Amino acid sequence: MEFIVKSGTPEKQRTGCIVVGVFEARKLSAVAHQIDEVSGGAIGAILRRGDLEGKAGQTLLLHNIPNLPSERVLLVGCGKEKEFNESRYRDAAARAVIALKDTGTTEITSYLTEIDVKGRDIAWKVRQAVEVTEATLYRFDRLKSKPNNQRRALRRVVLAVPKRSDLGPGEQAIREGQAIAEGVRLARDLGNLPGNICTPTYLAEQAVEIGKQYNLKTTILEKDEMEKLGMGALLSVSRGSRQPPKLIVLEYQGGKEGEPPVALVGKGLTFDAGGISIKPAANMDEMKYDMCGGASVLGAMKAAAELKLPLNIVGIVPSSENLPDGDANKPGDIVTSMSGQTVEVLNTDAEGRLILSDALTYAERYHPVVVIDIATLTGACVIALGAHASGLLANNDQLAREILNAGKYTHDRAWQLPLWDEYQKQLDSNFADMANIGGREAGTITGACFLSRYAKNFKWAHLDIAGTAWKTGKEKGATGRPVPLLVQFLLNRAHKSDAETAA
Repeated sequence: MEFIVKSGTPEKQRTGCIVVGVFEARKLSAVAHQIDEVSGGAIGAILRRGDLEGKAGQTLLLHNIPNLPSERVLLVGCGKEKEFNESRYRDAAARAVIALKDTGTTEITSYLTEIDVKGRDIAWKVRQAVEVTEATLYRFDRLKSKPNNQRRALRRVVLAVPKRSDLGPGEQAIREGQAIAEGVRLARDLGNLPGNICTPTYLAEQAVEIGKQYNLKTTILEKDEMEKLGMGALLSVSRGSRQPPKLIVLEYQGGKEGEPPVALVGKGLTFDAGGISIKPAANMDEMKYDMCGGASVLGAMKAAAELKLPLNIVGIVPSSENLPDGDANKPGDIVTSMSGQTVEVLNTDAEGRLILSDALTYAERYHPVVVIDIATLTGACVIALGAHASGLLANNDQLAREILNAGKYTHDRAWQLPLWDEYQKQLDSNFADMANIGGREAGTITGACFLSRYAKNFKWAHLDIAGTAWKTGKEKGATGRPVPLLVQFLLNRAHKSDAETAA
């Protein structure tokens, strides 16, 4: 897909379709009003017939509008003007693509970018348009014997900006949006692959390919190497599987030599049946998504390398399967993690925290400036926050604010939960240093409490993406979240680094 920014009036645009907004009560946006005047009132006349009221989500495709060189005009309902916000803007951009993707239109010029969104500049609107367009057009049909036939696909999107001085920021926004979209696509593709294809070995192979493409240092630790390091927690999870575990490490060197890196640690459970504490059969197929944390790390690393960010970043993905077997973890087993701490495994389905514990300990060797782990960790997070926000817990308030702000900017939002010492008591064990579960209450928090015991030596945050990493039901599929949040976090860090260097 080609995206460009352009400054110019709609009556001069020779394009397949011009996209403009209409608010409720048939109030035309500024550009729609221009088109109406040029066309001799054609738009207003159509609206007065009641074909479109301007409600959010409505679209109306028009042909042969007088005095316009454009083949078509698409009117997109934006809802009440006073209520037009970030969510409405993103929805309008998506609705436009949905309305046009099967029409054979190969090029569009969108003026939705010129509608005011409170608190957001033209660069934000351009970048969001790129990300939303790519996400809306995403299809995963590589495993179908006969992929769906499609008419001529949309190939070029022109995003209008009000002034020529907006072209530079707009072009940078396109570069960022495309890099994020590529990272999201990678994460979605990996998440959507079935467990018989996307194994720990396959995930490691994809990391190696990313390393080759962007000249990143790639290290894949095998079982024997993990045994030497004492990764008893991670290895205990993989015992029930015939697939060998992998510890995947990617190192991006964009900052100064020796500068402490940002560490991203992603849960890479390529299939989770729950082990001996087996999950219910209904919807167990969706447990192929239990590696979406790891996929998001690979996606963020790809985007960061594409953008050549002036940072050092290390991505760590502990990868395994969790299956029932005669040699699998049993409830009551006690394992010793790489840190030397012992864990009583009360529930073998709480395995993500086990593999992450060793990965967090491994991250210490890089002396990271901050560590963020990303995991589809708890069903409790889905109950608490649904599909709209990822759960955030951290041992450093400043780091938490950075992540929250990055999520707000990208509309890939998180919500912070407490990490109070009182919750730690729920992990008490009579036989080991800790149990791997803390009972029914506050499951998302106690999961993070467990991980916090392996993150005492650095600034750390945990993102529970169990509710945001994939959609269930008719629209089942990976979302690619929280790649946008992670990349924005890295962008903010990079801008801060540039500012400090300039000072």
